[in-house]
Amino acid sequence: MNVIRAMANAAARRLDVMFPGYFMAAKHNHYRDFGYPDKVTFDMLYAMYTRNGIAAAAVDKTILKTWQDVPFLQEQQRDGTQGAHTKETKAEGEIRQRFEDLRLWSRIAETDRRSLVGSYSGLILRLADGKTFDMPVDRVPGGLAGLVEVIPAWEGQLAVSEWDTDQTSGTYGESKMFQFNEASVGDDIRQPRQFMLHPDRVIIWSRDGTFDCKSLLEAGYNDLMTLEKVSGAGGEGFWKNAKSAPVLEVDPEAKIDEMARAMGLPVEELVDRMNEQVEDWQKGFDKLLMIQGMQAKSLSVTLPSPEHFFAIALQSFAASITMPVKILVGSQTGERASTEDATEWSQTNMARRNNTVRPNIMELVNRLERFRILPERDWYLDWSDLTEASMSEKIDRVTKMADTNQKMQGTGELVFTGDEMREVLGKEPLTDEQRYPDPVGGNDNDEFDTPPIVVPPVDTEIED
Repeated sequence: MNVIRAMANAAARRLDVMFPGYFMAAKHNHYRDFGYPDKVTFDMLYAMYTRNGIAAAAVDKTILKTWQDVPFLQEQQRDGTQGAHTKETKAEGEIRQRFEDLRLWSRIAETDRRSLVGSYSGLILRLADGKTFDMPVDRVPGGLAGLVEVIPAWEGQLAVSEWDTDQTSGTYGESKMFQFNEASVGDDIRQPRQFMLHPDRVIIWSRDGTFDCKSLLEAGYNDLMTLEKVSGAGGEGFWKNAKSAPVLEVDPEAKIDEMARAMGLPVEELVDRMNEQVEDWQKGFDKLLMIQGMQAKSLSVTLPSPEHFFAIALQSFAASITMPVKILVGSQTGERASTEDATEWSQTNMARRNNTVRPNIMELVNRLERFRILPERDWYLDWSDLTEASMSEKIDRVTKMADTNQKMQGTGELVFTGDEMREVLGKEPLTDEQRYPDPVGGNDNDEFDTPPIVVPPVDTEIED
């Protein structure tokens, strides 16, 4: 009985090796069988972003929507058009001008972009405090002029070189020093910068400000690989059908030795010579293939339609980044579906603004306050609402409100007031002077003055 059991186990093991996942023991390893990596590194994510159009669209369209306009830093929250220069204070105007000179918002947007590719990115602060990058920051003289430059850094360029392992320290578990190497990512033609970096001089940019976040592309990385396989195999298959290597079938009556002798070659070199002829023939569509005693046949590749396979992987990847497929690939079919997708996409990026971008920006503001580059204030970040309706949609809404009032006239009830309609359009309510102008002489504008009524004199004399 033991011998039979041992033989059965041996047979099962052989079958499991021949047909993994179908017989007895081993679990199905999807990553190994389908060619997916067990672990996704930053270098793999960066390569996917730079070489895969769908991956690049996912990152770039997210950034373009999030940063479709730039915020304004205000000393206090107030009504009105965001960033209206007519209402800005002196300090706000100086900050706006300095940020424009430094191209601060575009540099921050680039930092935000890099954080989507990696687990995090860094915003390095170059300060005019007369100290090197590896030294802590106290107070920076010169006010706004103390901020010299902001440098976006990829995850692959910025690494922690030393951690705080003192459990009694207030910064236990945090970084004590970074190492920045600009040449670690990409091909930089200028002299790359490399230095040790104190945590005071860098803002870690991620969803929660830590190093433990995930790349936007990681959840759908397998789908991106599938998209590459489908599109690459389809392109290669069409090319091979258009220009395939011929299969040379030798006629039984052919005399190989005579063929070699006619070509001036020894028989053992005939195969290499035929390979050279085939290679020359493949280099151009207009070349002839000269063969003797052989018949050239082509092997065609039968390809199924790749659209369905591509669409499945595309939908899965779009779901992993919470982006509608129509937004991702730019296909707009059906007005209603497109409008709903655009609304959902605006809501997604508005949530991202509030939960990720705004806290990171305010971390920078707090850091600049601590360095005395910005004065201490209760700073407010004024930014437009991505979900706000367009002006045409607002006018359409006001038109419907006016139509409702018109239909309700018979009941004597005014459903919407004029101020409510103005509010929909983003306008301030009318003042009492605008609503009830002085009818006579109370307005300096002559066109509002009512001319006096002139009564002609009455002739009381009776003619004879």
